[in-house]
Amino acid sequence: MRLTRAICTAGGIGLLRPAPGTWGSAAAVGAGLLLHGLGSFPLLLAATLAACGLGLWAVREELKLRPHADPPEFVIDEVAGQWIALLFPSCGFWLMGLANWHFPYPGWVGAFFFFRLFDIWKPWIIGRLDRREDWVGLMADDLMAGLFAGVATMIAAGIAHGVLM
Repeated sequence: MRLTRAICTAGGIGLLRPAPGTWGSAAAVGAGLLLHGLGSFPLLLAATLAACGLGLWAVREELKLRPHADPPEFVIDEVAGQWIALLFPSCGFWLMGLANWHFPYPGWVGAFFFFRLFDIWKPWIIGRLDRREDWVGLMADDLMAGLFAGVATMIAAGIAHGVLM
């Protein structure tokens, strides 16, 4: 397997069926929790930036001969987007001074479900980015879905902690 294909499929995770995007997101949550545990928010941030940069490069290389394709096995966009969503609670926990291995489950569960919601639903600008039908759109819609999911996760946490607790 070429390096660019390995990156695009997140090491082959995108080859899992059914729903490769959900598999990619689930694997990203597991890897994100591990990264947070090993180095907290700074390491997750560095990995997210690397996934975004490498993903853009690898997807562009892989789609040179088929510029409008959006292969279902390409899940690096889900990995990067899911990590963006996880950055929000990760940063909050880091700023609170929680131990690296302490990442309470509502944070990562919320980030996962909100990311999948926005990635599938594709409201507003997410849908517009998806309709670009090029390598930038392939990555950008999931990166924006991650941003929306991160904000939604923090709003949900604020409501839960402010109203329910």
